[in-house]
Amino acid sequence: MSQIALPLETRSQGDPARIIVGNANAGVVEALSDPSSWPFRTAVLTGPPRSGKSLIGRWASAQGITVVDGADSEDETELFHRWNAAQESGAPLLLIANAQPWNITLPDLRSRMGGSLQLEIGEPDDEMAAELIHAIAEQRSLSLADGAAEYLVPRAVRSYQAIERLVVAIDRISLERQVLTTMSVWRDALEATHGPDQHRLL
Repeated sequence: MSQIALPLETRSQGDPARIIVGNANAGVVEALSDPSSWPFRTAVLTGPPRSGKSLIGRWASAQGITVVDGADSEDETELFHRWNAAQESGAPLLLIANAQPWNITLPDLRSRMGGSLQLEIGEPDDEMAAELIHAIAEQRSLSLADGAAEYLVPRAVRSYQAIERLVVAIDRISLERQVLTTMSVWRDALEATHGPDQHRLL
């Protein structure tokens, strides 16, 4: 699957200016592009930590969708009222939950959410992981030498958090040593984040 990047209308300091769309979230983006097809005009989005749920929520908000980020931390009665308000207004409602699964105790809310569109971001494949490495490096103004993703992706733990920690470690080590981010830095960053034997794989 070819990768695309969704630009963000606005960004907070330190946030990326784009969203990488790949195997793990392409279906989510496609569904958010057409809220008219959602049951009850409501969708629930979940996914692993650091998988871009909030960034996708900001993009969805720019498309006119009402977004509640961190919905699983909100008062359930208030969320039920917001669901009712969305039904009355006809406005699409996206609830982003960090918990997997989201255990809802209020029966009325649980039944409404159960009937809504369920969207989940998966883990990235090799192609998306490579794009994420470059995107996080770009976000940090970190210049990676050629071949970085080809070397790092097969050796990296396949999770958004792990990929982010790896790029942060590369940035830190290169700054501490005041050297370019070449293979010696990549190896030491892998060892620091994944363990001493990880850089010898493959």
